[in-house]
Amino acid sequence: MSDENMLFATEQEQMEDGKQIDEIATRKFLTFQTDNLLFGIAAENVVEIITSHTITRVPMVPSYVRGIINLRGQTIPLIDMRLRLNIEPTDTDCIVVLNIDEMQIGILVDTVCQIIDIPEQSIRAVPEHNAQKYVSGMSSMPDGSGTMLVLDCHLLLSD
Repeated sequence: MSDENMLFATEQEQMEDGKQIDEIATRKFLTFQTDNLLFGIAAENVVEIITSHTITRVPMVPSYVRGIINLRGQTIPLIDMRLRLNIEPTDTDCIVVLNIDEMQIGILVDTVCQIIDIPEQSIRAVPEHNAQKYVSGMSSMPDGSGTMLVLDCHLLLSD
């Protein structure tokens, strides 16, 4: 089939009852697990994922701040997701470095899973009677493997 015919066939597939079907808007999320909870964080906030980094403890900070790391000369505060969620901490070395409002922070998580595309219309509000403190929404995983909680970075940083 020629390129022109393929283009026409594709356009025909996109037509339904004489109307153009709009593309489904999706957002990319990096998924990670903490205490068997699956979280997703907007991929545009993710700078990098690092492991095996030395954490320097800092006095007089909130209990969920594990300390700071030196990443190529930049000092980055490190939030332990388990402590932030009032869950017993474990030894883990998986750090997701985030850029939130031009400030870099690290979050210590159990496991990084994958980057996925989630249709925006599939993200639902958290039920009010079961609202998680740092979650702004939730969505079923595209493969049907469970539910992803959408982590709200700004709520994570607030007291």
